[in-house]
Amino acid sequence: MAFRVGIISDTHGLLRPEAERALAGVGHIIHAGDIGEPNIIATLRKIAPVTAIRGNVDAGAWSVEHAETEVVRLAEKVVYVLHDLKSLNIDPVARGIDVVVSGHSHEPKIQTIDGVLYVNPGSAGRRRFKLPITLATLDLTPDGIWPRIHDLEVG
Repeated sequence: MAFRVGIISDTHGLLRPEAERALAGVGHIIHAGDIGEPNIIATLRKIAPVTAIRGNVDAGAWSVEHAETEVVRLAEKVVYVLHDLKSLNIDPVARGIDVVVSGHSHEPKIQTIDGVLYVNPGSAGRRRFKLPITLATLDLTPDGIWPRIHDLEVG
């Protein structure tokens, strides 16, 4: 049985109905920063438990409840969350991390390096340049981790 994790980033204060629909039914949500407004996390918590970190645009009293990085264990997998992958200052392999989740670039990307899965869900908020509006899911199973990027503008 798969445990599905929704991954969203760079909402910048805009939680699209398409994103809420895409996240319906997940067991956990990770927000990789640039939340923009505290009500975003409150709304996501109505869908599933949330792990959220602070991004570079998150300021103000509400944002201090979110750390700059988080480690969360889900379905026996260890996930490290930070906003800007360029600021990664740990060795995920040495720390036993299975997945590194980041945002910031607004560019969706999935890659595996040294056995560690790196996922950037892209941006689910306001469009930046001509980049797509996306989020990601991870299906965590005993047999592996199955990532997928979801384009929120496709029917």
